[in-house]
Parts: sequence; C-alpha cells; structure tokens
Amino acid sequence: MPRISPQLGYTVLLLLALAAPFVEYPVFLMELLCFALFACAFNLLIGYTGLLSFGHAAFLGGAGYITGYAVQTLGLTPELGILAGTGFAALLGLLVGALAIRRQGIYFSMITLALAQMMYFIWLRVPFTGGEDGMQGVARGRLFGLVDLANDRVMYFVVLAIFVAAFALIHRVIHSPFGQVLKAIKENEPRAISLGYDVDRFKLLAFVLSAALAGLAGSTKVLVMHLETLTDVHWTMSGLVVLMTLVGGLGTVLGPMVGAAIVLLLEHQLGEIGNALAALTRVEWFRSLGENVGIVTGLIFIVCVLLLRKGVVGEIAAAWQRRR
Repeated sequence: MPRISPQLGYTVLLLLALAAPFVEYPVFLMELLCFALFACAFNLLIGYTGLLSFGHAAFLGGAGYITGYAVQTLGLTPELGILAGTGFAALLGLLVGALAIRRQGIYFSMITLALAQMMYFIWLRVPFTGGEDGMQGVARGRLFGLVDLANDRVMYFVVLAIFVAAFALIHRVIHSPFGQVLKAIKENEPRAISLGYDVDRFKLLAFVLSAALAGLAGSTKVLVMHLETLTDVHWTMSGLVVLMTLVGGLGTVLGPMVGAAIVLLLEHQLGEIGNALAALTRVEWFRSLGENVGIVTGLIFIVCVLLLRKGVVGEIAAAWQRRR
C-alpha cells in the first residue's frame, strides 16, 4: 500500500482546524485544543520518557491561577499573563521534578501526587483564587494591545496558533537527539547509564518541559473560559489526562489529541447521544447516559485497556503497518 507522508497528514489536519470554527462552537474547540495540548505535554513525559506523573494538574491549574491573577489584578496583557503562567509552571516543574526523579516507578508517581495535592490546598487558601468559588470574570484583553480577543473566532485562531507552535516543539523534541535519549531511558535505563548519559538530568529536563507545556495549556484555558477553578488542580484532573493519553495512544504523536477529543466529546455530547439512541431504539434508559458520564468513560477506559492496548491511534497505526 502507498505510504502517506506525515507532512501531508498534518497539513490536512491544519486545514480542518482552520475551517472548524465556522462549523462548530469556537469555545468548545478552544477547550479541546487546550486539553489536547495538556495531553500532548503529559505524553511527552510518560510516552517517551516512561515517567508516570499523577500531579500534572498542579501545572495546568497553577498556571491558570497565575495567568488569571496577572491579567485580572495586575492588569497585564494576555501574552504577558500567559508567559507568567507558563514560567510559573516551569519553575514548579523544576522543584517537583528535582524531588521526584530521585525515585522510580510507583514511588515517583506518589511523590508527584503528594506534591500536587499540597498545591491544591495552597490554592484553596490563597485569597486571590476565590477558594471554592474559583477565580471568575477573567477578561481576555487585547493581544499585544492591538487584537481584541473578546471575539470567539479571533481567540480561537490565537489558541490554534499557540497549539500548533507547541505541537511543533514537541514533534521536534521527539525526533531530536535529546528525544532519542529519552526513548533510550524509557526502554532500558541501565543501558543508557552504561553509555554515559546522565539520565537524571535528561529526566529532569523532560519533566520541566512537560510541566511548562501543561502550564501553557492552563494559561490559555483560563483566558478562553474566563475562569479558573479548583477542578483544574484536583487529582482527578491528573487522572483525566492519563485517561486521554491511554485512550488515544501512549507514545504516539497524535494519540493524545484523539484521546482528548474522545473524552471531551463524551462529557459534552453524551446526553444528546443518549437522547438520540432513546428516540431510535425506544429504550428510555439511554436518556440517563448524560447523567453517568463517569461510568461510560470508565467503561471505555476498560475496553481500551483490554482490547486496544496501544490506544486508538496506536492500533490504527499497527493495523496499517500490517496491511502494508
């Protein structure tokens, strides 16, 4: 079978993304792009370095709070607010990573979870976050003082540009010598050490980069949604990004994007899907699907673990290779 160029595939996806806001609600699309970037950042750490973090919500939500405070209280422009949030996430990633990489396996994961929960309670108590009510009414402002981001379509193209730039960076890192060392550490860390690589330094760099990109997603999301809540810093958000990555395809370039799309579509459209199935089959039980998103998501996760071990994108890629 003919080989499809990756560049052609990326070009088609970009064209579809450019046309999407004229077909679909832009705010939902922007939320999807933010979570897709979050999942791609997480995949860089677990899919290519082999480090399972249960605390990535701290970077997503923490950057969102800092960006919201910078824009709402300090009066900074949106680009400076995003830089402030991303920088905070990178610094926090440096601190958390420096402690966590001293351990491996489940111990690494538990350290990231514990530190993230510490940050959760800090954000709960800090006055400017609004506590359980959240930080509300965050204005988008004007980009570079020129472009008014109040218009949803204008904001969408800004978010799309941010996502494309971040995705290009991740793609370049994966296919660079640095990325090859990360893959070697994941496959066989003792062998990487025997070859003379300082694996702790490489893992820390990967952790900081992943945290910064997750913070970029959180900083963008707070401007899109006009608010930041404790949901984004809770441990359940860390579990959600794990689900997105595994469903889409661990260690694949497009897998996290697909996984994020599947999970968000279920959260937003499951009620309508249930009503349509009830009308089609005359089974009223389907109408309750919208109230049981967690159960349906859990079932999909179980199916992916048992039947789609490589995730949706991974299985499609494997099937394509077999056919070739």
